[in-house]
Amino acid sequence: MPDTTTDAFGNTVNCGNGGGADTFFGLRIASVFIIMATSMFGALFPVLARRSGLRHVIPHNVFEFAKYFGSGVIIATAFIHLLDPATDELGSPCLGGAWQVYPWALALAMFAIFCIFFLELFAFRWGSAKLAKLGMTYDAHGLGGAEHSHQHGEVAEQRPDDDSDLEKKLGPGGMTTIEPSSVLDDSALAQITGIFILEFGILLHSVLIGMTLAVDPNFKVLFVVIIFHQMFEGLGLGSRLAFLKLPPGYNYVAVVGALLYGITTPVGIAAGLGIRTTYNPDSTKASIVSGVMDALSAGILIYTGLVELLAHEFLFNKEMNNASNKKLAYACITMLWGAGIMALLGRWA
Repeated sequence: MPDTTTDAFGNTVNCGNGGGADTFFGLRIASVFIIMATSMFGALFPVLARRSGLRHVIPHNVFEFAKYFGSGVIIATAFIHLLDPATDELGSPCLGGAWQVYPWALALAMFAIFCIFFLELFAFRWGSAKLAKLGMTYDAHGLGGAEHSHQHGEVAEQRPDDDSDLEKKLGPGGMTTIEPSSVLDDSALAQITGIFILEFGILLHSVLIGMTLAVDPNFKVLFVVIIFHQMFEGLGLGSRLAFLKLPPGYNYVAVVGALLYGITTPVGIAAGLGIRTTYNPDSTKASIVSGVMDALSAGILIYTGLVELLAHEFLFNKEMNNASNKKLAYACITMLWGAGIMALLGRWA
């Protein structure tokens, strides 16, 4: 491969190593801590607020706004901030041969979608089989959570809005359940699996944009945009983490997920600063690595956003099915607002 080439617009592209900008070095170092603070705030605030005394101070509508807004942010991230850059990276003029004759970014995103689908399908069937042995059933669409069979045919239901439901016995007639603190049931496992998949896609993306920020010559503009980008994306992830219904012994999962998100972009920035003299985001190797990772992350977030968030929140959610038209319109508009703002940020990053 040549060290330099030209793109479709006649601009010279450096395909070799090096090329990382070294201007505003002090501010680039400060960006590690600034972006860590904004990322942590976006991801941790919904989690801590919902699990502390602030839950009784902050109106419930605020949490719902964050949840629906965050769904839109995640979907826009998948298409605008991941799939489009992956298409550019894997279509880079620095890449030749087979890279130029096939839409690899779209194929990899599709591959990730099917992988996540089969993973969830296997996990659901395995979990359902285990619960069946315990005389329990699980509603995959989230209409009723984990249900326990009663000897008279009555079924008990977990209410999604009751934060204390996991600490109570379910059902009439003195029916008892397995203590949630000792058993992680299929409902909790399904939620953790879904959040893990969502976070995995976001974390890959966060590391890459951190490395890019560390060496990008247009640092000032990109820095400002990434501050808002990470805060909104953190809000999207944090709102999902905040609404996890977990047994008391597993509440730390949400906090750990938020902390992981908060440190990934700063880690990427630090790594980029450490290799700034040799790391060129336009190089052949960097284009392949970042393009493949962005494409796979896009597939993960597309599946999660459309299936886990849109379908489960709007189509298969009993509360939303019974909600008024006003509430449904509010949720849809809030989601579109989140997607719109995140899509707008794609103009610069």
